[in-house]
Amino acid sequence: MRTSFFLVFSLLLLAACQGGPAPGPVVEIGVSFAESVGDTALDGRLLLMLSNDPSAEPRFQINPGLNGQLIFGMNVEGMKAGQEVTFDASHFGFPFASLADVPPGTYRAQALLHVYETFNLSTGQTVKLPMDNGEGQQWNRSPGNLYSQPVEVTVTAKGIEGLHLVMDQKIQPIPEPEDTPWIKHVNIRSEKLSEFWGRDMYLGAHVLLPKGFEEHPEARYPLMIFHGHFPADFGGFRTTPPDPNLEPDYAARFDVKGYNIIQQQEAYDFYQRWNAPDFPRFLIIEIEHPTPYYDDSYAVNSASQGPYGDAITYELIPYIEQQFRGQGQGWSRFLYGGSTGGWEALAVQVMYPDEYNGCFAACPDPIDFRAYTLVDIYGNENAYYYNSAYKKLEIPSHRNYLGQIQNTVREDNHLELVLGDKSRSGQQWDIWEATYSPQGDDGYPKRLFDKQTGVIDREVAAYWQENFDLRYILERDWDKLGPKLRGKIHIYCGDMDNYYLNNAVYLMEDFLERTTDPYYEGEVDYGDRAEHCWNGDPNEPNHISRLRYNSMYVPKIMERIAKSAPAGADLSSWRYR
Repeated sequence: MRTSFFLVFSLLLLAACQGGPAPGPVVEIGVSFAESVGDTALDGRLLLMLSNDPSAEPRFQINPGLNGQLIFGMNVEGMKAGQEVTFDASHFGFPFASLADVPPGTYRAQALLHVYETFNLSTGQTVKLPMDNGEGQQWNRSPGNLYSQPVEVTVTAKGIEGLHLVMDQKIQPIPEPEDTPWIKHVNIRSEKLSEFWGRDMYLGAHVLLPKGFEEHPEARYPLMIFHGHFPADFGGFRTTPPDPNLEPDYAARFDVKGYNIIQQQEAYDFYQRWNAPDFPRFLIIEIEHPTPYYDDSYAVNSASQGPYGDAITYELIPYIEQQFRGQGQGWSRFLYGGSTGGWEALAVQVMYPDEYNGCFAACPDPIDFRAYTLVDIYGNENAYYYNSAYKKLEIPSHRNYLGQIQNTVREDNHLELVLGDKSRSGQQWDIWEATYSPQGDDGYPKRLFDKQTGVIDREVAAYWQENFDLRYILERDWDKLGPKLRGKIHIYCGDMDNYYLNNAVYLMEDFLERTTDPYYEGEVDYGDRAEHCWNGDPNEPNHISRLRYNSMYVPKIMERIAKSAPAGADLSSWRYR
C-alpha cells in the first residue's frame, strides 16, 4: 500500500509541476489592405495561402491534387483600409484544417480578398456574391480583387506569430477582345436576367463568320453553338501558320512536348478547312454567360441563378441570328461541347426540344445522378464515404487512365469550403448545387450534402432528380419528349474518364438503347482507355481531337439537316463555294 501511495503522490506532483497538457502552437497572422487599392468598405472572402514551392505565387498553386499548396479562409464584411483582420487556429483550411497543423518549415505567405457585391434578388432575398469581371469567375485573377506580394515566413513548433500581410495590389481590368474580319463580339443586356438579379446582367458571344459572309448578303446560315467554359475569345481559329519562333512547351496533362505549336497548327488547319470550297457555310458561336457562382450558368433555368436557359434561347440566340443572318429556326440550330459543355448541350436539347435539332455531348458532367461521379445521391448516405457498417472508405473524385487516384470528393469539397461558404467558391461542386438545388430561405442554394461531413439531404436529392437528372427526366417524359428528340442525341465518353463520368453515360445508354419507344435513333460511343474529355474521334488522341470540335461533327450535322429539315426550308443559300 505504501508503494502505491507514493506512486500516486508522485504522479500528482509531476502533473502539478507541469501545469497540465502542453499548449499547442500559437497562430496569429494579421491581414489588412492599403488605402491605395481601396478607400471603401469591402465584403468578401479573405484567403491566406502558404506555399513551399517558389515556382509561382501561392494564389496560383491552390488545387486539391497532390501538388496543391495550403489555404485558409474567412468571410469579411465592411472591411476598411488599414483595418487588420486576424487569422488564427480556428479558421478552416485545406489540406490542413487548422493553421495549428501546418508543419514547421519555410513558406511564402500571401493574402487575397475575393470581393463580393450585394444583389437584391427578385425572389425577395439579398445575397452577397462575387461578380464576374471579364475573367470567367477565377478568384485568383478576378479584376478588382486585392492581394499582397508573397513574403517568406518561418513556421516553428511554436507556431506563427508577428506576421502582418498588407494587400497593396489590385488586379486590373481585362481588355475586351477586338473584332476581326472573321470574328465578331456580341454583348447584350438580358431583360430576364436583369429582372431576376435586381441589376443589369449581360450575355455575350464570340461569333465566327463563314467565308463569303459579306459577298453573299442573300445567304441565311445554320447555327452551331459550342458550349463550354468561359471563352475569353473565339478559340482554335488562326489565319496564319504557327509562329516559327515559338518555343515549344510541355503539356503535362497529355505528356506532349510542343503542345503550343500543335495548338497553333490545328487552329490554322481549321481556318483552311473553314475556307475549303466544299465546307458548308455556318455561323459558330461560343457563349459568355458567367454567373456570380461560376464561369458559366450551365445554360438552364435554375432557382438560385435565374432564367439563363430562357435568356440564352429566347434573347441571345435570336439576337445573333438577326444580326448575322441566321436561319432563325429550330431545324437549323445544333449544340455541342465537352464536359460542362457536354452536359449543357444535352440538357438544352432536352429542355428545349423544338428549338434545336441535335446535340453532340462529349464527356458530359453527370447526366444520371445515380452516378454523380462515384456518388449515388439517392442510395448513398454520405457523399464522402461509401456505405459501410464498419469501414470508412473515402470516395475518389479523380483518377488517371491507369486508375491511380489523385484526390477525393471530401478533399474537393473541403477546398471549396475554404474558398467560399454558401456555394460561393466558384468551383465545380458548388456550381452543381447553384444550378440543381432549390433556393434556401437565405437566397443561397440549399446544400445537397453537408460540406463538412458529407451527409446527403434526401429532400434536396429528390429536387435534383425531378428537375435536373437528365436520364430520369427522359425516362419520365419519354412519351412527350421521345418523338421530338429522335435522331438528336449523340453522347461520347472515354471509358477511363478522369472524373468517372462514363458511369452516368452507361446508365443513360441503358435507357436509350433498351427501353425507348420510339427508339432514340442517336448514338452513344466510348473511347477505349480514353481520359477526360474524349469526344468521339476513334482515330486521334484526346490532345488532338479536343482541338477539332468545330469541324468534327459537321458531317453528322449535314446528314441531320438533309433528313429533318421541313418542307420549304432554305437548304441552298448557304451552300455557295
